[in-house]
Amino acid sequence: MLKKDEVLEEFFDDKKIIQNTKLYRFTSDSVLLSAFARAKVGDNVADFCSGSGVVGFHFACLNPRIASLTLFEMQQSLADMSRRTAELNGFDCTVVNCKLQDIGREYDDKFSLVLCNPPYEKDGFENEVYEKAVCRKEITLTLKETADVAFKKLKFGGRLAIVNRADRTAELIYVLKSRGLEPKRLQLVAGADGAKPYLVMVEAVKGGKEGIEILPTKINGGK
Repeated sequence: MLKKDEVLEEFFDDKKIIQNTKLYRFTSDSVLLSAFARAKVGDNVADFCSGSGVVGFHFACLNPRIASLTLFEMQQSLADMSRRTAELNGFDCTVVNCKLQDIGREYDDKFSLVLCNPPYEKDGFENEVYEKAVCRKEITLTLKETADVAFKKLKFGGRLAIVNRADRTAELIYVLKSRGLEPKRLQLVAGADGAKPYLVMVEAVKGGKEGIEILPTKINGGK
């Protein structure tokens, strides 16, 4: 099942995920987001910018009563790894290999929850391997485009759980509100008590009313 440069890594109890040592590998951001997002029984869940699938797979392990899971990833190599990880672990999911902006109309108003760990660096990719850079940098996908697609694919009342850099919190909230996605929960992440937060996680609701819950800062010692 493994191809050249691939390894198996544990990510939840006895579950294994396929990673490529030469490509982008998941970080703690993914696990933090899947734990931050809240499930409802019967949720139809999408994982945008899914990479090797860790956000969606980890969320499904935490919330086995969701109805469906669909992963969207533009890089064929990463989409292929997530398909084989699903087969290895017996996950029931669909993997779609396409750019986020090209997701078909058949998915409009389909999902009750979208998870997204998008690229959130804006520059500094000139000397990086392209396959890694597009996972971290806004080369092929911007925050505004991510929000636009999430709005189209979510049902009314559906939720978007997204992570970004803490210093982009104001921009993130503005973009979500301007796209009809009302921020309802927000949590900052820091590496230690008293340290400056480096991440922000937000849950926004399509067509939601104003009013946001600010959660205590999450301490992630494994940063």
